[in-house]
Amino acid sequence: MKKVSRRNWIKASAGVAASAAALSLPSILNAASGGPNSLNSAFGNSNSKNSAGEFGSKPRNSRRKALIIGAHPDDPETIAGGTMIRLLEAGWDVLCVYLTRGEAGIKGMSGDQAAAIREKECIAACKVTGARYQFMSQVDGATEITKERYAEMLAVIKKENPEIVITHWPIDTHRDHRICSILVYDAWRQSGYNFNLFYAEAMTGMQSMKFLPTDYVDISAVAEKKHKACLCHESQGMPELLSDWHIPMEKFRGMEYGCAYAEGFIHLTAHLSPSFVEL
Repeated sequence: MKKVSRRNWIKASAGVAASAAALSLPSILNAASGGPNSLNSAFGNSNSKNSAGEFGSKPRNSRRKALIIGAHPDDPETIAGGTMIRLLEAGWDVLCVYLTRGEAGIKGMSGDQAAAIREKECIAACKVTGARYQFMSQVDGATEITKERYAEMLAVIKKENPEIVITHWPIDTHRDHRICSILVYDAWRQSGYNFNLFYAEAMTGMQSMKFLPTDYVDISAVAEKKHKACLCHESQGMPELLSDWHIPMEKFRGMEYGCAYAEGFIHLTAHLSPSFVEL
């Protein structure tokens, strides 16, 4: 392993820390005020030299874009629904990407029957939030990591060329969550760290483990709308999931952040790798 001097290590570490601070989700979502932490100042002007990134054939347009990538039809809404709504209200283009159609999610039904129901629930939820949606080709309960699956995830992200991607935290008791997270992480690396990667939690204590947020988003003003979107997933017993898991988690993160309801995220930064953002 190549040795790094203490002086250079401190300099590199400071650069990583500065990048994380400049790109925090609360700063990004302060755009409504038009103040110093508005979208443009957080990410740089859309005409800046970094607006294209390594994906690079087409520059990012003036409308900021975020992808919320979940393993199952209800995951994007439950893990980041409030942040999704806030981004949309701030003028962002938001795409919900579902790795599977939830084929294994309804007891007593075939995969095709369950997928048909859960796809309709996704569409209804996206009508509530205003997000776009896209389904990938993996199967609930049988997701896999292969060279072809890595390429598929990279192609989805490359086509959209987002500035932010939010996905599952990889330390999770659900195999599909772990696989989704790893596929996105690999796409982040293969893209040359072209987008900002944030991890979200899912039913912490039962599913996500050892989750310590670096970023919080105050979702108090949009919590009701988030819950309405989540409730579109009727087949999942969502009223109980909300009351037993998601709402308590939002309130707990809110207590940590000093508001009524919040969502927590872990911002992963690339060591010794340049950000696409001008600092």
